[in-house]
Amino acid sequence: MTKKSLFFIASLGFLLVTGCAASIPKKDYTKFRTEDPKSILIVPVVNRSVDVDAPDYFLSTATLRGAERGYYIFPVNLVKHLLEDDGLSDADLVHSADPTRVAELFGADSVLYIAIQRWDAKYLLLSTTVTVEFEYSLKSGRTGETLWEHSETMVYSPSQQQSSGNPLADLIAQLVMAAVVKAKPNYVPLARQANLNATVREGQGLPAGPYNKKYKKDMDQF
Repeated sequence: MTKKSLFFIASLGFLLVTGCAASIPKKDYTKFRTEDPKSILIVPVVNRSVDVDAPDYFLSTATLRGAERGYYIFPVNLVKHLLEDDGLSDADLVHSADPTRVAELFGADSVLYIAIQRWDAKYLLLSTTVTVEFEYSLKSGRTGETLWEHSETMVYSPSQQQSSGNPLADLIAQLVMAAVVKAKPNYVPLARQANLNATVREGQGLPAGPYNKKYKKDMDQF
């Protein structure tokens, strides 16, 4: 297989990961509809990646999508500080605590737990592939039952540079680009897109909440 073919396959990683959802069966929203949550408490995320800074960067992307879907989202940084004051300073402790107790602290209808499975960049000589992978689980603040769960993976590889006519210069340019992305990859846009896909995709995401004009009008999609 040629280098050009390998690069083409890597460049399509984003499309392959996001496009495969079309064949996934629609989720069962029976419990979600019965519970009908109006607010979502996003607790500190569990980090299973090798990047210790991943949770802080991710939290900056977590609020917007839920709000756009029509739910009241508690301010994530305020939630983090209040949980720390209540003795739940570690994300793993929060995730293992009783969801009803956590929800009661804030008066929330539901609690959203998120685990970062991957947040990394892999260097492959002429390119760097950046990957994020998350697991989402929404639990009832009243019963503790799981109302919705989902996993999302996003992959990005910088597009191939146009040829300058000088093979050696092109090779050096690709090596430099790959090294730059490896040294300082930008995960935030990927995290935002993953959250968008996770929440709005028909049959997989969150049905419209009470502050969205599609509330209870999207039954055929969710």
